[in-house]
Amino acid sequence: MATISVPLEQLQPKVKRPGLGQYLRWSVDHKIIGVQYAVTALIFFLIGGALALGIRWELFTPDLDFMADGTAYNSLFSIHGTVMIFLWIIPMFGAFGNYLIPLQLGAKDMAFPWLNALAFWLIPPAGIFLLGGYLVGQTEAGWTSYPPLSTLFSGDGQTMWAMSIHLLGISSILGAINFIVTILNMRPEGMSLWQMPLFCWALLATSFIVVMATPFLAGALTLLLLDRVGGTAFFDANRGGDVLLWQNIFWFYSHPAVYIMVLPGMGVVSEILSVHSRKPVFGYRMIALSSMAIALVGFMVWAHHMFTSLQPELRIPFMITTMIIAVPTGIKIFSWIGTIWGGKIRFTSAMLFALGFLSMFVIGGISGVMLAAVPFNYQVHDTYFVVSHFHFVLFGGSVFSIYAAIYHWFPKVSGRMLDERLGRLHFALTYIGFFFTFFPMHWVGMLGMPRRVAVYAPEFQSWNIVIGIASFVLGFSTLILLYNMAWSWSKGRVAGANPWRALTLEWATTSPPPAWNFDEDPVPFEDPYGYGTEAAQAYLDAIDRAFGLPDAASDALPRTGSTPLSPAPAAGD
Repeated sequence: MATISVPLEQLQPKVKRPGLGQYLRWSVDHKIIGVQYAVTALIFFLIGGALALGIRWELFTPDLDFMADGTAYNSLFSIHGTVMIFLWIIPMFGAFGNYLIPLQLGAKDMAFPWLNALAFWLIPPAGIFLLGGYLVGQTEAGWTSYPPLSTLFSGDGQTMWAMSIHLLGISSILGAINFIVTILNMRPEGMSLWQMPLFCWALLATSFIVVMATPFLAGALTLLLLDRVGGTAFFDANRGGDVLLWQNIFWFYSHPAVYIMVLPGMGVVSEILSVHSRKPVFGYRMIALSSMAIALVGFMVWAHHMFTSLQPELRIPFMITTMIIAVPTGIKIFSWIGTIWGGKIRFTSAMLFALGFLSMFVIGGISGVMLAAVPFNYQVHDTYFVVSHFHFVLFGGSVFSIYAAIYHWFPKVSGRMLDERLGRLHFALTYIGFFFTFFPMHWVGMLGMPRRVAVYAPEFQSWNIVIGIASFVLGFSTLILLYNMAWSWSKGRVAGANPWRALTLEWATTSPPPAWNFDEDPVPFEDPYGYGTEAAQAYLDAIDRAFGLPDAASDALPRTGSTPLSPAPAAGD
């Protein structure tokens, strides 16, 4: 095959990456803030993952091994869940939103840069406060899992937990307001709402949920704090309070919060499936509108978490709304299948994780419809079936899509490619480890193993050993990603401006982008997913020429010096 030798310096103009010091101090550059979000979230991901492995280590045997009692075990899994939701998944999608939204819209920055920085800098102290509360209050009963259901409020751990979540909620609201204003007001000339990347649509829907739902969580936490330090009795049944009031307020936020963690991942998958199969998005408008529909219907299903305590006449309406929300989700699933059908699929690491998301989220969706049925819910309520379901939704949905996003956009952030061999190994171990950690929980749950307990019937031990071993495989897989990112940041192959030959605007500038993203006002392509046309090929060629790249630029990029590049891809590739 004929090759073309291209000097490294000709691949794109030199753009100096920010130094380490810039990431450690206040900055209003949305790109630096995005990296700050990502690194902080990854640190807390390691902490939350270590806590998860502690849970599985305790469950290798049916007796207490290293926990003092069941209360200490409750504190362990409670802090694990809190860290993973509020300090890993939500901030990590905030990282992608902060970095990518202005680039995808052709904007210089977010609408409110200073507010953007403030939203991030609320997170580290809140995380430290949360972990400090765990150390202070880990011997107190029920300090987070269902706070008002316990009358043992004699420690400060739960108070610190509530205050930490307050700070994180404020951060989320500030970020959501910024996303809404940026998306609605900072699109370039020539980009209507129906020409926005689907990731922007997903963040817009997510931000509406945050703005509408998070104040309810703040209200619940305020009442909880007043009960603990102000002498009130909103949730204390012994003094005339109502514990079901907590459940209603808490879940009115917490079920929409599921879509705060899933909708951005759906936007990521919409981007990646189209780019890596070289196919236009099938049903673009339906995917966009289904995101808004999920945001709306998500507020109508919270009470299915309370079927066992809900008044009988209210169970059927909430069962129906819970099943209805599967409709817009199903629209997305079929649209994604239509997108990749007949495409020129490239099984990159990003594509593998996007397809992994598709398979795992479908399993989580099926078990979700099962749980929506009141008779079945009664049988498996508070069992490991529920644990399996929400991990297939949140890990299989959110974390798989986060991994896909990392492999897809790491070149844009760093100017370097992640190693694909390590990426495929990471995918294989993650997929296998995740599946055998959480799928068997369906069975042990239906057989009657309760959640939130450390001491269980001996007949469940064999499955718990399988689950425990798989969980350590899953934990090890994360180290492969971290090594790949650390090594590739300085020594990976140079990416060039547009290694995936994508049509959205973040790829129409250098990698990493300059301080103000674009030297001139960018001109968006009329269809951000219009692959396979001569117009798209001409647009990609223009990007190549603008950054000193020959038409031969493709995934084959150099490590050092000069490198042979593959011949130019055919039109429409």
